[in-house]
Amino acid sequence: MRSAEAPGADPYEDVDTGTDTDTDTDTDIAMEPLDPPYAGTAPDPRPRRVRLSIGALAVGAVLLAGAGVFAGTVIKSPAQVAAEAAPPPADVLTAPVERRVLHETVVLRGTVAAGQTVQVAPVVSGGEGGTPVVTKTPFAVGAAVRPGQVLLEISGRPLFVLPGRLPVYRDLRPGATGDDVAQLQTALAGLGYGRGGDPEGTYGAGTKAAVEGFYAAAGYDPRPAVDDGGAGVDAATAAVTAAERAAEDAADTLAGSEDEARKKDLRKARDRAAEDLADARAALGKVLAAAGPMVPAGEVVFVERFPARVASTAVRPGSPVSGTLMTLSSGRLLAQGYLLDHQKGMVRPGQKVRVVDEVAGTELTAEVATVASTPTSADAAGPGAAGGEGQEDAAPAKGPTGYLFTAVPDREIPPALAGQDVRLTIEAASTDGEALVVPVTAVSAGADGRTLVTVVTEDGRRTPVEVRTGTLGDGYVEVVPLAGGRLKEGAEVVTGVAAAGEGTG
Repeated sequence: MRSAEAPGADPYEDVDTGTDTDTDTDTDIAMEPLDPPYAGTAPDPRPRRVRLSIGALAVGAVLLAGAGVFAGTVIKSPAQVAAEAAPPPADVLTAPVERRVLHETVVLRGTVAAGQTVQVAPVVSGGEGGTPVVTKTPFAVGAAVRPGQVLLEISGRPLFVLPGRLPVYRDLRPGATGDDVAQLQTALAGLGYGRGGDPEGTYGAGTKAAVEGFYAAAGYDPRPAVDDGGAGVDAATAAVTAAERAAEDAADTLAGSEDEARKKDLRKARDRAAEDLADARAALGKVLAAAGPMVPAGEVVFVERFPARVASTAVRPGSPVSGTLMTLSSGRLLAQGYLLDHQKGMVRPGQKVRVVDEVAGTELTAEVATVASTPTSADAAGPGAAGGEGQEDAAPAKGPTGYLFTAVPDREIPPALAGQDVRLTIEAASTDGEALVVPVTAVSAGADGRTLVTVVTEDGRRTPVEVRTGTLGDGYVEVVPLAGGRLKEGAEVVTGVAAAGEGTG
């Protein structure tokens, strides 16, 4: 063991432990000299490598602490993630009380259609044993038709259209009486062919003349009521002539006789001849009354209102006559639609209707005219296209089911809109001037059955106010405060619950 260093010894001299002769082993610790400023202080008794290890440990601890802080900001536990994903506390949505005129409306789809649809399906005979066929089609689909025109020609005979409400159910012959005869007389008079001295509803000589003139103006001969070539009239006329001669001869014989005994027999012969003449004249009158032009049921169709248009036709020249040959739509164009059960009670005649065609941009106003009392189904066959023999109608299309209502426009609907799909907005009700209104969601029912709105004051207090509701429309409802409750324009009422921070609305 070496004693303490003597004064003046070399500070860089190795310290020998006395057990290791190798001066370069790990146990040889070099002692650093003190810096000149610290020449008088005691040296650090710890070896140099020990001090380096302690410093490294300190630096590592600092780095680990920093890494822990960083990881704490990035890595989150499942509980922390769930807590941050939870919704914020709930808050209420409010809306102001307004004063406005409120309209209750019913909106639905509808179509533009004519007021009357007539199926033209005449029952005609072929004539001379043949099958009836269409020989002329003067009108195309969409064409306008006027009273007195020929719709079709069937086997060379005309089919006229005339104004009237009653459907044709029999041939109109001379001597006939009834409302259908009166309808024919009125229709012909409107075209300039009066009934003369005939009573209304009686097919007499004046009506015969009117029918003769009407057919002649159209270029046709009317069918005779008695198709015997006039043989019946001729025979009755001949019988009258013979009776007249017999009566004249009997009268002359009586006047020239001077035998008083024979005069009695001659007077009887004269009287009988006069009776025979009267009978012959009566028979001639009946024959003449029954003779003359007739209007067959297959040569006329009555339409209630004009103008009329050809809505569809499924025939062309050469087509056989069977079923419906043509469909006419007549009268003003109307808007119509089908109401559901919950809508029917809201719509009444006289209410205003907005008719909008989104495609053409056309808009007009109308008024509800009729509302059906029973639901119906709109079954419509597709319009057949013009075709020849063997042409089949389109399959029926099932339409909507509901209560049919019609609306009459305040001005004529353009013909181009016929059959178009339109939007119908019916003003079912409205407030009497401006009224207090709130959103529908602001009205609630209390546990006691009262209808309430909840007012939110500036300091956040909520006060329920009992109200009576009125007109409903556009998402708002009319409210009237009851039992001394106060509700004024601009007050905020609760309309719902929303997440915090979502704001009021």
